[in-house]
Amino acid sequence: MLSLRSIVMKSVGGAVSFTIVGVFIAACTATPPSEERPLKQATVEELTVLLRQREAAVNTMKGLFSAKVRGGIIPISTRVEGAVYYRRPDSMRLRGFTTIGSELFEFVQADGRFTLRLPTMGRVLSGNPSDMSEMGKFARPFQLSVWAMGGVLGTGSIAMNETANLSEDGERYRLDVSGPSLNGTQVMLRRLWFDRQTLLVVKEDRLTDTGDVDATIQYEDFRAVGEVPGGSIAGEGRLLRPFKISLEDGQGQASVQVTFHELIPNGTLKPSELGQG
Repeated sequence: MLSLRSIVMKSVGGAVSFTIVGVFIAACTATPPSEERPLKQATVEELTVLLRQREAAVNTMKGLFSAKVRGGIIPISTRVEGAVYYRRPDSMRLRGFTTIGSELFEFVQADGRFTLRLPTMGRVLSGNPSDMSEMGKFARPFQLSVWAMGGVLGTGSIAMNETANLSEDGERYRLDVSGPSLNGTQVMLRRLWFDRQTLLVVKEDRLTDTGDVDATIQYEDFRAVGEVPGGSIAGEGRLLRPFKISLEDGQGQASVQVTFHELIPNGTLKPSELGQG
């Protein structure tokens, strides 16, 4: 028959053994701290080439997205389900629908012109993509939407008549892009922030001719959607694109948040998908 002392000793011994085993298991299963990737080094010339490579990697693109809009992109619901179709160099078609599938708008851009069709209002507007003033109250939200799509299509590369200056901004590079304005003077047009671990563009400021912030764009949730022919200076073998893009205009009067559900690069597009023919 066990004495009270022996029962206590056995209990204490079992507890100690259990504690030791528990600590051992925890030590074995604990996730080791992840090492931070080193910051990459790049010159302004290398980043300029990288932007052009990413743009050249996409000849066509089609995708499905959801958008949350503030500022009157359409005169009804602020939630839009949409589809985008693109073919280099500047053919693009955006279609927007309600959550139950009714068509809200169709925006077609090609050959230096745009056409906006609003079936719910029975209106059709057209003009030059560089000056959307003819669209009235619809101009601002659609301009933001076009810029959002540019972040996915890679159309924000530095043009031959533009120049860039590079600076370090914490764990990011900042590329200040200057070029001719609408009145012909040389002004700063954009600021691009690159994550120095990936060299992906994670933020962009679009500037007015006076240097004020016209719109701020955030790029997040990068995913692989295809292969990069020949790779790049960043060692990329995959074509990475942001699946979440948030835009806010400089006055805080309009915003667009786009979440992509599917992106298919470099497939065959029918003329009808681009709103042609």
